[in-house]
Amino acid sequence: MDDLGWLALACDLAALCPPSRTAFSVGAVIVGADGREVARGFSREHDPHDHAEEAALARAGGDLAGATVYSSLEPCGHRASRPRTCAELIVASGARRVVFAWREPALFAAGTGAEVLAAAGVEAVELPGLAERARRPNAHLL
Repeated sequence: MDDLGWLALACDLAALCPPSRTAFSVGAVIVGADGREVARGFSREHDPHDHAEEAALARAGGDLAGATVYSSLEPCGHRASRPRTCAELIVASGARRVVFAWREPALFAAGTGAEVLAAAGVEAVELPGLAERARRPNAHLL
């Protein structure tokens, strides 16, 4: 699959999230440097505070050097519920690229994840053609 295919899968995973009035529904897929899926996750998958990228990274384990993280929403750059943001977790994982569909609106926190990633040398790519698909499971918040 290409970037659009992996990102579409991440957007589809967002629909699996238990609904929330205080958090976005997000899906994430991690693809290794070899082009194969390493892990996937979605918000609130096992815990009401889980973010999609966090769930996928926990499932992936180990060094993700050269991997790409696909997320329906820009990874968080600010977070109140856990000590580390998704952007920080991605940087620490060794992933080198993040592809996302929708910039985080300033509903719960300022969307600064792309800037955090770029400052750490992680390529952040926005594919807004899939933003509407990423927004659908969050329509009740918008």
